[in-house]
Amino acid sequence: MENPFRNLPSVTQLLDSPPLKRLVHSVNHHVVVDGVRSFLANMRQQMTKTAERFDLPTTGELAEKIASWLQNERRPMLRPVINGTGILLHTGLGRAPLAERALQAIQSVAAGYSSLEVDLETGQRGQRAEIVKRLICELTGSDDAAVANNNAAATMITLSSMAAGREVIVSRGQLIEIGGSYRLPEVMTGSGCVLREIGTTNKTRIEDYEAAINDRTGAILRVHPSNFQVVGFSETPALKEIVQVARRHSLPVIDDIGSGALIDFSAYGLKDEPVARDSIEAGADVVLFSGDKLVGGPQSGIIAGSRHWVRAILKNPLMRAMRVDKLTLAALVATLELYSSRETAEQQIPLLAMLATSLANLEMRAKKIAGQISHLDCLSDVSVVNESSMLGGGSIPTQEIPTFCVSFGANAGTIDDLAKSLRCQDPAIMGRINRNRMLLDLRTIHPRYDVAIVTAFERLSSAPTKSA
Repeated sequence: MENPFRNLPSVTQLLDSPPLKRLVHSVNHHVVVDGVRSFLANMRQQMTKTAERFDLPTTGELAEKIASWLQNERRPMLRPVINGTGILLHTGLGRAPLAERALQAIQSVAAGYSSLEVDLETGQRGQRAEIVKRLICELTGSDDAAVANNNAAATMITLSSMAAGREVIVSRGQLIEIGGSYRLPEVMTGSGCVLREIGTTNKTRIEDYEAAINDRTGAILRVHPSNFQVVGFSETPALKEIVQVARRHSLPVIDDIGSGALIDFSAYGLKDEPVARDSIEAGADVVLFSGDKLVGGPQSGIIAGSRHWVRAILKNPLMRAMRVDKLTLAALVATLELYSSRETAEQQIPLLAMLATSLANLEMRAKKIAGQISHLDCLSDVSVVNESSMLGGGSIPTQEIPTFCVSFGANAGTIDDLAKSLRCQDPAIMGRINRNRMLLDLRTIHPRYDVAIVTAFERLSSAPTKSA
């Protein structure tokens, strides 16, 4: 019996074929050679296991397959995605997109050296916290400020600096767990504090705070329960009341407002999201919030508060492990500068621009896209529908934002197959599936991607159907 392996082309023959020659020039000779050898080894294993006659492709066909396989294998896992899910702060998709000015700032400092820790006026060593301090203080009304690499880090280092080895009073209804198994009791343990729970899940009164204070108390912590709400028979004291109790006992108050906001979001129909300045004005000694959620900047945890406590936080040895780099600082400064006026912020910060976009604008874009793709073979029953977007990112979980979506079904295969095909496009496209239909929410899609979406559907429609 003839050895089927003898008919396999050699590595040299395959490398001489046009598809792999092109790949060698764009990638690397050794990478392509290793890939060819690996592909052929897998093919030999498959031929060995197959009892039936194995139809070998031609050298050209095999080279095309290997080139396609190599390109997919080398495709980066971190890729751009067009977010049609309707979740504005989608954690899986990187939360808030950055403003153009923030991107320019990153490029400016990344291209060379920067004044990260040098005071250019004196020539002496500086502090990176000073780069962003003035802006945070102006926007929140605080005396001082620092930045950690996310709000979980900001919470941990603040607790460690202000109350290590001592009790921290927290309402039982605020002992949250958020994504990635972040649990507040465990964070407190990790920071060296002792948790002192008070009240019940649905009711905590100011008397509970007063009764819990003793000579071991180090601080009072209030936490905004970002990703859930307690409704109905519930009660919790205002921050001002908590501050009054703390002052009588010379205790600091830490207010972790979670997603954070520098402006009032009720203008977008979203209520009850705490604003950092309000917490400072209510008397909180330190306010903690994310820089990459409602602020619309890069991943970071912002610490704003009294000079005494912020200086103590900056001196904590943990700060070196939790500090941000020059790229984050550049993007954060550029983002905060856009809050010089609400109009500027809404025009240039993507999150605020998405929230401020009118329904008429979204409907017009949805109708235009639907009209351009309704005739394509891969889709069925294309329409425009009224729907709701969500803020996401642990913010205001029960409130919805009116929107318009392009809705469609799959003409062949399942809706899950179509969703996968869209995720494999370049750029990837993600929507949400509802009742065996896919929705692309225009509120979370920047207008510059409208043409790319239509092109992706046209590409899918013209692609040859894979045989079973």
